[in-house]
Amino acid sequence: MSAETLISKATGRRKEAIARVRLAQGEGKIVVNKRSFEDYFARETDRIIVNQPFEATNTKNKYNVTALVDGGGLTGQAGALRHGISRALASIDTEFHHTLRKGGFLTRDPRAKERKKYGLKGARKRFQWTKR
Repeated sequence: MSAETLISKATGRRKEAIARVRLAQGEGKIVVNKRSFEDYFARETDRIIVNQPFEATNTKNKYNVTALVDGGGLTGQAGALRHGISRALASIDTEFHHTLRKGGFLTRDPRAKERKKYGLKGARKRFQWTKR
């Protein structure tokens, strides 16, 4: 990271996952937890999710991303990384901000796991009721 010039830093969140993202001028290389992007995210859908902000702003091969992702599952981490990259891009240029806001990438997804309620099997599932 010392050779690259840091442009922007941001934090992204989704469910229980948190991504700390650093954006630098470069050729489009993405490193997640010191591993290559393709190696870390095995599913194609997760890779598509992470690349969405770059495709929306037409900056596919202009920035290098270094990210530390923690917590949650792989899809939640991909969503957190997308949120972090979007926030970092938005802080670079106001035109990016408008594009990313319109695409819904700057809004943190508020959905989370619903808590278990007492007297029930889970959040909503009940025990079987018998009449006789």
